[in-house]
Amino acid sequence: MSGVWVFKNGVVRLVENPGVDSFDGSRQGSNTRRKLLIDTPSNEAITSYAVLEHKLSILGWERYYDDPDLLQFHKRSTIHLISLPKDFSKFKSMHMFDIVVKNRNMFEVRDV
Repeated sequence: MSGVWVFKNGVVRLVENPGVDSFDGSRQGSNTRRKLLIDTPSNEAITSYAVLEHKLSILGWERYYDDPDLLQFHKRSTIHLISLPKDFSKFKSMHMFDIVVKNRNMFEVRDV
């Protein structure tokens, strides 16, 4: 089973062909909106890993330095691990949604 998990209108679905939006059949492409991770309590956009690391540390996440190609964070009270690409320009919506799911009510993803 391959595809992309899509969050839309509060529903999570697996899209087998990520080039086609399974909800209405329309093609995604150049008109796809960019996503932004927002810290909900402060309504601040996460614009760098430094900002994200600060916000996560406040929430009890600790940085792991095991893999030189990834930024990884772990929360002692959970089994969760957040793994992000080292380069912020490769920080995609799937990484954002991973952070949102593991930090309920603290972050959200918005279209810009």
